[in-house]
Amino acid sequence: MSARILSLHIYPVKSCAGIALNESPIDRAGLAHDRRWMLIGADGQFMTQRQWPAMALIRTALTGQALRLTAPGMPDLDVPLDGSELSPEAESVTVWKDSIAARRESAAAGQWLSDFLKTPCRLYKVDAAARRPAKLDWVGRWIEAHPDLADSFSGDHHFGFADGFPLLVANQASLDDLNARLRAKGVAPVPMDRFRPNIVVEGEWEAFEEDHTAMIEAAGVKMAFVKPCTRCSIPDIDQNTAQQYEEPGRTLAGYRNLEIGVVFGQNAILDAPEGARLKVGDGVGIELDF
Repeated sequence: MSARILSLHIYPVKSCAGIALNESPIDRAGLAHDRRWMLIGADGQFMTQRQWPAMALIRTALTGQALRLTAPGMPDLDVPLDGSELSPEAESVTVWKDSIAARRESAAAGQWLSDFLKTPCRLYKVDAAARRPAKLDWVGRWIEAHPDLADSFSGDHHFGFADGFPLLVANQASLDDLNARLRAKGVAPVPMDRFRPNIVVEGEWEAFEEDHTAMIEAAGVKMAFVKPCTRCSIPDIDQNTAQQYEEPGRTLAGYRNLEIGVVFGQNAILDAPEGARLKVGDGVGIELDF
């Protein structure tokens, strides 16, 4: 099968706007800088577009020295990458049922975000010593089912503030299939950014054939598909306007509703050699699960 990486994306702040990249370092924790920061509300819960769609309007950029945040009507905010404004002590924060060590960014960063979202919140960064493993039941199930591939993926798979796994891979043919169904209903097609993937693959990979793929490999990086990605309401939010609609969620639920929920894309764990990098255009090898 002939396929390639169509696009690469990171989302430095969980649930805020992403960054399209031409290339990126990658290790077992995923693409560099992906979901390393997260917003915590006054109630101590992590914040996402599910409750705060305006988070889509918070744009992110990496300047080399800082994470730069921009938003309509707000001055630019630079958050130093060197950790110089982090709180001295780590705190335990929660993502779903997982606890992870994190450090609070400056009060100024928290105030900037609170002012824009019109609700009190704080910005946290994953602590350098944090160790949050990928969902062990799904990882173990995959390893048990693929003994011939398992050696590459033994050991820990620690990552940051993503929902459950280090990486999300999407198939462009699957989006094309969804958009064809939307057009047939008289509904406008949606871009891939609605699904917030890290890697988009195109080529000789049929729509939803990722359901039957054990792993893919690009530039020496192996990615095991351990769990289909269950989708919430975020794909119904226009990432450019923060407006929420009924589609594509309604159409997707009509034909992609599996036992675990409505799914699109595949969550992956990784085996990446030291110094590995992925680039747009890299060839992708596909290992089908037959």
